[in-house]
Amino acid sequence: MSEGARNAVSTTARYDFDTVIDRRGTWCVQWDGVADRFGVDGLLPFTISDMDFETAPEVLAALRARLDHGVLGYTTWQQDDFLSAVAHWYGTRYGADLDTGRLVYGPSVLSQLSQLLQMWTSEGEGVVVHTPTYDGFRKAVLGLGRELRGVPLGDTEALERELSRADAKVLVLCSPHNPTGRVWTEAELREMAELARRHGAAVISDEIHADFVHDGHVHVPYARIADAGDGGVGDGGGPAGGRWAVITSASKSFNFPALTGSYGIIGDPADRAEYLRRMETAEGLASPAVLSLTAHIAAYREGAAWLDAVRAYVTGNLAMVAERLDAEFPELAWVPPQAGYLAWIDLRPLGVEEEALQRVLIEREKVAIMPGSVYGAPGFLRLNLGCPRSKAEAGVSALVRGLRTVRA
Repeated sequence: MSEGARNAVSTTARYDFDTVIDRRGTWCVQWDGVADRFGVDGLLPFTISDMDFETAPEVLAALRARLDHGVLGYTTWQQDDFLSAVAHWYGTRYGADLDTGRLVYGPSVLSQLSQLLQMWTSEGEGVVVHTPTYDGFRKAVLGLGRELRGVPLGDTEALERELSRADAKVLVLCSPHNPTGRVWTEAELREMAELARRHGAAVISDEIHADFVHDGHVHVPYARIADAGDGGVGDGGGPAGGRWAVITSASKSFNFPALTGSYGIIGDPADRAEYLRRMETAEGLASPAVLSLTAHIAAYREGAAWLDAVRAYVTGNLAMVAERLDAEFPELAWVPPQAGYLAWIDLRPLGVEEEALQRVLIEREKVAIMPGSVYGAPGFLRLNLGCPRSKAEAGVSALVRGLRTVRA
């Protein structure tokens, strides 16, 4: 085990992330639904981005207490317990003074994305994303009849070229980026915000991976960038600041996506009002899931230590994978991502063919690992390492054997 992995393990002593919890038979997409994507049941999965860990004990305790109350009636999110918890998290985690009057609520980040795209674009208009692209973005954009326009990660000229097209209405950011785990710097975000303002495009920043940024990197909330570009006019929205929204949730970092629930920050008051009108009337979603609110409040008020521990544990998993890949295939020169628990691995230097590798992984090694083509990048793999060390070791061992087989 590398020194980085040993240090990460020692940091997590307060919590147990090593115990394997059997998720089979719990209607789990990653484990019980593996045949839907890979055509074979019983594979060891490293796929959809949830973790195999129990959520924070503080969250579980809050959920049990809420269930013990016994009454699960209609609920409002517009109350101080929830709003102040979000503000507390932004203040302690990001040093941001959040105006809770800007907050909105939704059943999921992708649902919020869909609503905003319907507000800010019309059928056939362009939505710009970075490639490789999270497949949920592609499904949302194309499902609404909009045109998906990809630009390579970090290619500013291509980004401006796409945004300058007359029918390019929205730039969708993934910040930090999925699947690569890249953390945008403040300078990069300012440059993208300026390009969007210059060409009249709205910005939607999906920040659901923000809490999982690794040491040495810093997440910058897009709201801070938008406000800085407002020039002191209004509240960061409108013509001066440009149209913008942040969409996010605690469900990714604290591992409770099945509870549903997300929230957002919308700069312009008129856009905020229109979003809420759509959600509460057209969509009939005035009352959120009470357990989601409960989990968010507990996570943001009491869960910071658990999050830091699980992030350190995942850092150990990533270090272990880097060590194995460097020993077996040094030509990959693979380094862990800047954020998240998803290892994005460029296998192109090995010259392996994606379909052949997938056949070996599925039929011989009995593992399910997401191929890069899902994200528009054949030749890559996305390996979910949000799991006990033993599972992570089994996954990378299967990958190493599979690569050896295909190359032979």
